[in-house]
Amino acid sequence: MIRISPHVHFKIHPKKNRALTLMGIAALLGAGCAKKQAMSFDRPPAPVTVAAAVAQDVPVYLDQIGKCVAREVVEIRPQVSGRITNIHFADGADIKKGDLLFTIDPRPFQVSLQQAEANLARDLALKKQAEAALARDKAQAKLGEAQARRYAQLNRQGVVSNEQYDQMQTNAEALTATVAADEAAVRNAEEAIKADEAAIENAKLQLSYSFIRSPIDGRAGQRLVDVGNLAAPGAGTPLLVIQRLDPIYADFTISQNDLSAVQRNMSRGALKAEVRLPDEPDKGVVGALTFVDNAVKDTTGTVNLRATIANGDRRFWPGRFVNVRLVLSVLRGAVLIPATAPQMSAKGQFVYVVKDDSTAEMRPVTVGQRQGEMVVVEKGIAPGEKVVVNGQLGVTPGGKVMVEQSKTADLSKNGVVLGAQASMPVAFRRWPADQSKQAWMPALPGDLPQEGNV
Repeated sequence: MIRISPHVHFKIHPKKNRALTLMGIAALLGAGCAKKQAMSFDRPPAPVTVAAAVAQDVPVYLDQIGKCVAREVVEIRPQVSGRITNIHFADGADIKKGDLLFTIDPRPFQVSLQQAEANLARDLALKKQAEAALARDKAQAKLGEAQARRYAQLNRQGVVSNEQYDQMQTNAEALTATVAADEAAVRNAEEAIKADEAAIENAKLQLSYSFIRSPIDGRAGQRLVDVGNLAAPGAGTPLLVIQRLDPIYADFTISQNDLSAVQRNMSRGALKAEVRLPDEPDKGVVGALTFVDNAVKDTTGTVNLRATIANGDRRFWPGRFVNVRLVLSVLRGAVLIPATAPQMSAKGQFVYVVKDDSTAEMRPVTVGQRQGEMVVVEKGIAPGEKVVVNGQLGVTPGGKVMVEQSKTADLSKNGVVLGAQASMPVAFRRWPADQSKQAWMPALPGDLPQEGNV
């Protein structure tokens, strides 16, 4: 006697056909499988949030990390030697062009100026004296010439001797030579006056160098000298560094592989650049690409570029790293979906597309550049199709989904309105802990709630 179950017994006789026994066992196993199959149930619809793909124009861009650089940087250095007597600014102050920064002891230069002015006054007096002597000698020379002419006529008439005539002629020539000497003295005085005037200008210039002023509008750094220090011209430490902050440069590099695209789009017009601080990604400033270097770096294979942006509010600071987006062109009619929709599989990226019958289709896609909270889909999605943006883990290809549409929210600046995820129902089921009591445990994905939703 063999016991197969509590209710089924077989008595096997060696002389009977064993085929009958095997048929009975197969019938019992078939009945058990049918009972298990009858207890199974379908997977419930997965709760998801969806958004419709939209078509709109988007920029094609290059994103790089750049660095802010002041448009003008000036090192303030003394041009004359002397002791610093005054400092007329505060460290870090905004400075206008022409503002007084430092005063070097001006007294030596004031004395030099006074001496040059005195020399000029002396030479002006000498010039007047020379001009007076010239006028006197010209009059005497004119009289001498007249007397020489008269004595020449009287000598021809035999009234005066030749000796008297020669004396008058020599006197006239001497007076003429004296006039020439006086004219030279006047010219010498004039040249001395010019030298004195140049000396005065130089003394004024040296005196002006003792009052150091800002050559640009900008912001002062930390002063590197104090009152009482001796300043001298040379290549040593500057007194101060001033940087112009508005406008400001954003220097960055691109790969040589992207240079052709930049040059091609530059031939159509000036390119725009958006510069953002890492801690303020939503406050970008639009500027223009103003410089492309004339060579590719041998060591890195990159090209230096520069964008110029307005910085009136002083948000951008020299030396600070920034995010630079160089806009190359505009892609017309691009298909956009939320960036949370694409998923990754072993075969590449895909999205779940919700069909009209509330089933999810797993569709491979080719994703392009990101546009804020959206991403461009180059291939695989048509405008208007609904894609799953939340709840992908509970979706199976071809399975049913339940779209939750309790409210809507604006996901991004691109104008795509998504169904905001509602509070998902939390399902519980009874789980037999033992024969005497029932325990409550969270339902697993795909399990049906047997008691209700909370």
